[in-house]
Amino acid sequence: MILRKKSSVADKSSAEATTMFANEQSVEDPQDRRPHHVQIPVRHGSILDFARHSLFAPHPAPSDSNPTPAEWKSSIIHTPPEKQLTLLAFRLAILEKSATGLGALAFIWATTVVLSGFLDDLRPNDYAFVTVILVIEGIRIFSRSHELEWQQLPAHPLSNSGRVQLQGDVCWIVASKFISRALSCLQLLSAVTCVTLSLMRLIDQDYGAEVESKRNASISLNLFFGLALGEALIFLVERSYWAWRIYWCRLLENVSREYKLGPMGIAPIRRFFYEIYTKCVNDSVFDGFKMNLVSFAEDLLDSEFHEERLMGLQVLRKLVGNARFVFGTLRKIGSSTSTMERLIEMLNWKNPGEEEIRLCAAEIMSELAGRRRNVLRVAAIPGAMESLSSLLHSGSTSDQINPHELNLLGLLIFKKLSTDHHNCCKIGSTRGLLSKIIGLTGSSRDRDTPTAQSRIVKRSLQLVKMLVETDGEVGKMLRQEISKIVFTVSNIREMVKNGDIQMQKLGIEILKSLSMDEHAKEEIGNTGGVIKLLLSIFFMPRFSDDENYVCNQAGETLAMLALESSNNCDRILKKPEVLKKLIGVLTDPVLRINASRILRNLCAYTRMECYDDLGQVAVAMPTVLKAILKEKEKLLEASVGLATQLCKFTNADEFARALEQAEIQEIELVEKLVEILKEYEYPDIKVPRIRRFVIEQAIWMMNSDSNSVGLFEKFGMERLLESVEETTSELECFHIFSGSVGLSRHRKTMPYLVETASNIMSAGN
Repeated sequence: MILRKKSSVADKSSAEATTMFANEQSVEDPQDRRPHHVQIPVRHGSILDFARHSLFAPHPAPSDSNPTPAEWKSSIIHTPPEKQLTLLAFRLAILEKSATGLGALAFIWATTVVLSGFLDDLRPNDYAFVTVILVIEGIRIFSRSHELEWQQLPAHPLSNSGRVQLQGDVCWIVASKFISRALSCLQLLSAVTCVTLSLMRLIDQDYGAEVESKRNASISLNLFFGLALGEALIFLVERSYWAWRIYWCRLLENVSREYKLGPMGIAPIRRFFYEIYTKCVNDSVFDGFKMNLVSFAEDLLDSEFHEERLMGLQVLRKLVGNARFVFGTLRKIGSSTSTMERLIEMLNWKNPGEEEIRLCAAEIMSELAGRRRNVLRVAAIPGAMESLSSLLHSGSTSDQINPHELNLLGLLIFKKLSTDHHNCCKIGSTRGLLSKIIGLTGSSRDRDTPTAQSRIVKRSLQLVKMLVETDGEVGKMLRQEISKIVFTVSNIREMVKNGDIQMQKLGIEILKSLSMDEHAKEEIGNTGGVIKLLLSIFFMPRFSDDENYVCNQAGETLAMLALESSNNCDRILKKPEVLKKLIGVLTDPVLRINASRILRNLCAYTRMECYDDLGQVAVAMPTVLKAILKEKEKLLEASVGLATQLCKFTNADEFARALEQAEIQEIELVEKLVEILKEYEYPDIKVPRIRRFVIEQAIWMMNSDSNSVGLFEKFGMERLLESVEETTSELECFHIFSGSVGLSRHRKTMPYLVETASNIMSAGN
């Protein structure tokens, strides 16, 4: 039973846009010994733009020089939110270095001047004040440096396995926070104490300066206490500014909210801020401007600790998921080979505790592969395809990770990589990869398949469709390799039979593309039920545009299967009343183009011993003749092509009766054929076989009735044949096309046909 589900309205031109036929001819030209598949030179012009997306005709590869509207919008430069943190760290570092400089000067002054030069002149309390201030400042500097170290420690520095006991986690987090806050309080207490002691001595001024010998000592002490006071005040200003910006203005929360980091956002933002601040304090104050959140996250990927690696991945995942920052983030990641190599390496991590890391890396790679500039960079990494293929493994995962998520992400990455020919070639040459992809198309044959598994099947079908539709020699190789996998056709048959309308579309389009390969064409025909299934879809009742599209695709696939395959022609003819049904839909506005193609191929490639089965096809001649006079473009091409083959089953008298039944005069038909050659003065990329069909029909008419020669002469056929001979091209020499590469060359060349028609006219004269 074929499932038909209503879905969004498809583009009505899509049925024509996927047509693959270009020309067919069953008569062999013994002089033509050229290869049957060559690269066709294509003229670039407006006519190519019109048919750029048609598969039935050659089309050039699209240019990727200009960004898409979405990429252009996302490439707008935005001021990074972390710039506020960088400026804060810069200002705080200036204050910190100023305080440290004054402290160092005070220490040097105290040790080299006060304590060395005036030790005998100091009172005991002055000596005690100087000593206490020096000790306090030493404690502050010590606690300051160690506070920064504790702030940058990972959550679990004693374990990198990712499997730490919960009790140990809690104890370590509580201890680290307590130590950090204790050191911070110690700094504040030291600074306040220093301010208090310095002010006390500066206000009292009881240094014993009444003695002339102690005046220099008092000046030195005032300078020391002034330096100590300045250092402590600058530090307190720094801490006040810090507290105001961090706690009152909630700067970390604002940056996290702007990046949409969610609940996990505060921890990496705080860690990032301390990294910048430490770099500004320990090195140049301008070094912080060289850092950004992306580079910070990239550095975390190389950490030895599980939590830090996961933190870096989570930050990158959030950034690439934010439309405002995705362009800049992916550009930075894509320009770092080491980062991409690290992400690729993480895809191979299969330990239970590392599944979340693997999932995050896969999500980032899926975004990275979606950018055209990065498509080749990703695939160029050694071992990238093998690592990506590990995502398609159907093994079990932990409860936290959906078992289908990695499969879906792997398929999505390969879909994006498949937009490039070189990557398609690598996919085809990666050992076991195509088998894994095909295996996912048969994940479930149950109509009640869970949603996630159904998505896997659909996405795998989409990937297979992209691969088999690849242009040129790469596409030929992929079609051959995919058709060799024994489960390919049977899996697709089940999806077409039991899947929804979208799966039917994908499955039929895959069969259509596979049928471009001679071996695959026979495999499809040999697989039980495929041709019967396609015929039932082609003739089924239709109630929506989607169903019209599916029916047309089924018809086109049948025409492809019958092309140059006498075995498949026999299989089609064995189905009950198939000819009657095909003749009946020649008047159906949706199906008549593909019905004409199927009938033409049946007439052209069926074995001679089966011709008796085709005898009834001649009754379609009046309908076809009417279409020749009334229709245009593709239907006109298909009708003329069918007429040339129907004439094989009729004689001159039967042809005349068919004209009479169609209420058409022979002169009208001749005039129409001549008008077609006049209209198509040059080969047309939309209907490349129409001139060939017209000449073949004219040859048959002139051979069967000598009076037709005079009619063709009357309308200037000789001059038109000369024009055709001068304008023939490779475009008219092939049955089907893969991109701009012609496949399955006609055995009879256009010059041969033109010469034959000219000789008949000359003999008639």
